[in-house]
Amino acid sequence: MANTHNLFISHSWQYSNAYESLCNLLSNRNYFYYNNYSVPKDDPVHTNGTDKELAQAIYNRLRLCHVVLIMGGVYSTHSKWINKEILIANNSFSVPKPIIGIKPWGQTKISSRVKENAVEIVGWNTESIVAAIRKHSNA
Repeated sequence: MANTHNLFISHSWQYSNAYESLCNLLSNRNYFYYNNYSVPKDDPVHTNGTDKELAQAIYNRLRLCHVVLIMGGVYSTHSKWINKEILIANNSFSVPKPIIGIKPWGQTKISSRVKENAVEIVGWNTESIVAAIRKHSNA
């Protein structure tokens, strides 16, 4: 049986079409299995609305993950929650969660925050993304 990779796909709900495209790309890749612990727009985390509760909920999901994927569009630099996810991945575990930055399809620029914190940056290419996940995952 092939390994199943536990992924947290960090993304901006404002750009959820890129998130959905990435999930479809991974789901359609033969011989690649993953669990998605992300917080998609259509299935938000239910809290009483405090930042502390949402940060805890994100921590609880990241705790289960092998790798964090971040859509690296320049908007990521200015996203409060993507930045919190980076901080949680880097600082909340005895071994930081590896962050893989993904350049959105057709873009050449990538968020400086993502670039500074990623163990690897890959293009919008199924094989590059899957190879990076396999390389940095401890699944």
